[in-house]
Amino acid sequence: MSVTEAGATIWLTGLPSAGKTTIAHELAGRLRAAGHRVEVLDGDEIREFLSAGLGFSREDRHTNVQRIGFVAELLAANGVKALVPVIAPYADSREAVRGRHKSEGTAYLEVHVATPVEVCSVRDVKGLYAKQAAGEISGLTGVDDPYEAPTAPDLRIESHTQTVQESAAALFALLTERGLA
Repeated sequence: MSVTEAGATIWLTGLPSAGKTTIAHELAGRLRAAGHRVEVLDGDEIREFLSAGLGFSREDRHTNVQRIGFVAELLAANGVKALVPVIAPYADSREAVRGRHKSEGTAYLEVHVATPVEVCSVRDVKGLYAKQAAGEISGLTGVDDPYEAPTAPDLRIESHTQTVQESAAALFALLTERGLA
């Protein structure tokens, strides 16, 4: 099997507006240009289509992450690089996804997009931090709901100190180092 035929799940976890999706799309372009099959499993799209009806309780968040992990593993087992920019705030949920990949013999990398909440709240791509500050919503990950940062990710990206292209290049380098790109 060539490197371009090897599947893997690359899970990008971090706070809302950390840059996960932007980095995933930049990496997807690089991988496609190199001949890889790639899918981006965006958390917002998954919530709309695969996890409609789930709320934001700990249990619902866990169910959502497990569903995404199942689809990612299925894609990766079939030769696709599944890029997964999803908050996945709880360590045990992410660990369950990693365990599923391990038991299936499927490559899995956890990437922490470690952008400080102060930077995320300024970026506020979807206006969530403003809504939370105005009292319109509650349960915002990293503000009034917990985010359990990975203690030993395969890669930590400080997106606030480098460009999107530099972040994607660091991730591409890791995939190359692991024999996946």
